[in-house]
Amino acid sequence: MRYSYSEFDGQEFPTPESLFNYSNIFDFILTYGEQALEAMDKLKPADEHILQELIESGLLEKAAGRFRLTPRAINAMQKKALMEIFANLPRGSRDSHPTTSTGNGSDRLEGTKKYQFGDPISELDMTSTLRNAIQRISASGVPVGLPINIKESDMDLHLLESTTNCALCILIDMSGSMRRYGRFLAAKKVAMALTALVRERFPQDTVDLVGFYTTAIPVRETQLPLLMPKPVSTYEYEVDVTLPLADAAQTHQHFTNLQLGMQMARRLLSARSAQQKIMFIITDGQPTAHVDGETLHLHYPPRKITTMATLREGLQCTRAGVRVASFALIEDYWDMEWVEFIDQLTRLCKGTAFYCTGENLASCVMESYLSGKKRKTYIA
Repeated sequence: MRYSYSEFDGQEFPTPESLFNYSNIFDFILTYGEQALEAMDKLKPADEHILQELIESGLLEKAAGRFRLTPRAINAMQKKALMEIFANLPRGSRDSHPTTSTGNGSDRLEGTKKYQFGDPISELDMTSTLRNAIQRISASGVPVGLPINIKESDMDLHLLESTTNCALCILIDMSGSMRRYGRFLAAKKVAMALTALVRERFPQDTVDLVGFYTTAIPVRETQLPLLMPKPVSTYEYEVDVTLPLADAAQTHQHFTNLQLGMQMARRLLSARSAQQKIMFIITDGQPTAHVDGETLHLHYPPRKITTMATLREGLQCTRAGVRVASFALIEDYWDMEWVEFIDQLTRLCKGTAFYCTGENLASCVMESYLSGKKRKTYIA
């Protein structure tokens, strides 16, 4: 056996993941959805080793003559999205970073509280407790000496900021305009990252997904990587369509039915028994579709009747105890009526609104979720 020696350059040794770049393939699938899997099925013979690598790694499988992602692949994509987002979060906002351990986290606040029976001794503030004991002994006229006798009345505990379990529903706009500026890709990555975060750090929380376009659909976790916006099917200056909701598949799919999306999310959250119920809306435009009973209405340019129907649903969400946060993507910020709609929805729901781009969507969503879980309280 022969050996050769060289100077170590400081770089990590290559791993199978670095030799075969799964990262690029994951990005390709996230960007093009089902079309990416179809393209992989048509690879040239010279490139078939890529498919073989994915299959042998347990990331891809073939069922009914079509390729599909395995649970392992989806889990890897979620973790990759999560690590990318936390790597790019502003300094100081990473306190709830991914961890392999599960359970609630808590941060100490300024101030103390008196000990009550049943409180955890682990949160005892020794400095304050000793000071109370010394002051009590001095006030009685007895010289202070060692050992110091501490009574229950002397004991002070730290105040803690604890986390409360949440039921979260993420609404993703699937209208045609979401294709622009990488908005939909950013929205998918955020949703996948939040799913991974909840699984790893907040296992008591739940995440539901809803996609809204001309209608709305619940989205399974396994469907999310392949989800894509609806293609624009008309460029007419004015659209006014009314038809039965049951026939929605026969009309244009690229409109924005936020009302139906919120209604579906509200019903999903009503089935969750969480202390907090939160709805995140990721959208890039004013609603252009709504439902009246079993009738679907499509209007472009947007009309007041659609706006009012959506706001009424927002009010229903508030009455159901759902906190609404809107993330408005504003790369082509020109429609002041849309901004006014987001403001109206926020005021009506007593929620929050973030005006951001696809690039900073992740930090807005993550910080909103993590801060929304915190409540200032005494740990009992």
